[in-house]
Amino acid sequence: MALPEDDVAARGRSIFERLRAEQEAVVESPAPAPVMQWGELPLVDAALVEETPAQDVAPQPEPPVVDPVPEAVAEEDASFARPLPRVIAVANQKGGVGKTTTTVNLGASLAVLGYRVLVVDLYPQGNATTGLGINSRNLEHSIYDVILHDVPLDDCVEPTSLKNLFVAPATIDLAGAEIELVPAFSRELRLRRALEDVLDDYDFVLIDCPPSLGLLTVNGLAAATEVLVPIQCEYYALEGLGQLLRNVNLVQANLNPKLELSAIVLTMYDARTKLAEQVADEVRTHFGPKVCRSVVPRTVRLSEAPSFGQPIIVFDPSSRGALAYRELSKEVSGGAPQRAG
Repeated sequence: MALPEDDVAARGRSIFERLRAEQEAVVESPAPAPVMQWGELPLVDAALVEETPAQDVAPQPEPPVVDPVPEAVAEEDASFARPLPRVIAVANQKGGVGKTTTTVNLGASLAVLGYRVLVVDLYPQGNATTGLGINSRNLEHSIYDVILHDVPLDDCVEPTSLKNLFVAPATIDLAGAEIELVPAFSRELRLRRALEDVLDDYDFVLIDCPPSLGLLTVNGLAAATEVLVPIQCEYYALEGLGQLLRNVNLVQANLNPKLELSAIVLTMYDARTKLAEQVADEVRTHFGPKVCRSVVPRTVRLSEAPSFGQPIIVFDPSSRGALAYRELSKEVSGGAPQRAG
């Protein structure tokens, strides 16, 4: 029997109460946590986890939070502004919350603003690759060769149909990379070293991470300076949130001191349900200014676009999803000027 929405919302609030209790416990007891031995990381085959496309069953009203952000407000809001270039890992422990959709469409929207953007696909399924119109069967090199065989990243980067947008594609070969990386030297830092050689060529690098803390995700987090977390506006999306934050802290403590949780994006917002509003309110209450004002609505057009190999701003520029990602790109960029050259 389905629980009433009020009961589900109460369970959602209890999750944030536990998170707050954990944070208070850390403040009261500042003893350092034991260092994780990365050789003991669980190896999860990310190829078995798939993003679940959103489905529309009926027209729904416009969520008020996707209204365009006034330029004056965006300019004054420095919470998302960072010096360029920026390397952002798009990560969440839970699958099906819109990580790949956000990576592809945020990257495309940033490219339309004039930034040079590189999307790094770490999914063995290669969803970001195909979503940007790249046929993985015709590739000479992929991100697998970069991480496992030290192929220069420039040799695998492919241009897309959108100006300023590039992708480091993935193939099914990545499915075995978790195991192949185990005996590799400096296995957690291979992507970071590859990115160092090309970082000056791009304003934004967006890394689409698998929904696990396997070695592929660790490579993505170790290479990034920021983590952007898409959160589905449903109860189950909150379940793994505490573990995600602990994993980010582990990577920060052991591999990448510069890593920070910079932005949280609410996705699959269904304005017809009270629960979506309650989840959004709880997330905003707990994380404050780290939560983006722009919210991505649940819309079937976002689900259809990848089958045509196009981001939503190309597939249906006037759709609510396209509007949401345009506004999100302005918010995430913080209005940073494009670099000369």
